Amino acid sequence: MAESDRRVRRTRRILREALVSLVLDKGYERITVQDVLDRADVGRSTFYAHFRDKEALLVSCFENLGEDLRREFDSMTPGGQIDVAGPAAALFAHAHQHRDVYRVLCGRQGGNLVYRHLHQLVGELLRERMRRHLAATDDELPLDIVVEFHTSATLGVLTWWINHDFESGPAGLARVYRRLAATGLTGALADRASPGRPDDDRRPEAAPAAARAESTR
Repeated sequence: MAESDRRVRRTRRILREALVSLVLDKGYERITVQDVLDRADVGRSTFYAHFRDKEALLVSCFENLGEDLRREFDSMTPGGQIDVAGPAAALFAHAHQHRDVYRVLCGRQGGNLVYRHLHQLVGELLRERMRRHLAATDDELPLDIVVEFHTSATLGVLTWWINHDFESGPAGLARVYRRLAATGLTGALADRASPGRPDDDRRPEAAPAAARAESTR
């Protein structure tokens, strides 16, 4: 049984590696199952014993992510203290660990399929958990908007990070996300703001403009 499991894992790994290399070479949309078979040097029956099509193969590159996110969500107690960056941090850690895959599949060559898959995966898990949290606190925030806000924010930051070649570690990125998600932009900039004063009044050009207006009176 153990030997059989090892063969399954090895075959699936070889097929994923073939797909990733092909996406890098020619883009996802132009790849056929036969291309994958030729690159991986496996038979058609072997491929279909593991995956129904190339889309299933692509999605399988992120199969461990779902398990990581579920563990993170399961640790959230309804009505209790929530780490707003918890799910995002799990995604960032997974992306950093598999950054070669994310760099290829979440970039231009990977198309929109991966983004749609991640959006659905994160959104569905978040919806399931946030429904319980909002019910426990009697919060009237619309569930659909809460889910879309956090899902889109998480994937937006992830995309930016990938495009900037993972320039900071996942822990540092999660800290930035936590600060923004917990307090919003206003809270993140609070140490630079004066209470009760509009942001426009603090722009560099605001003071000179006011001085010029005063001098003409």
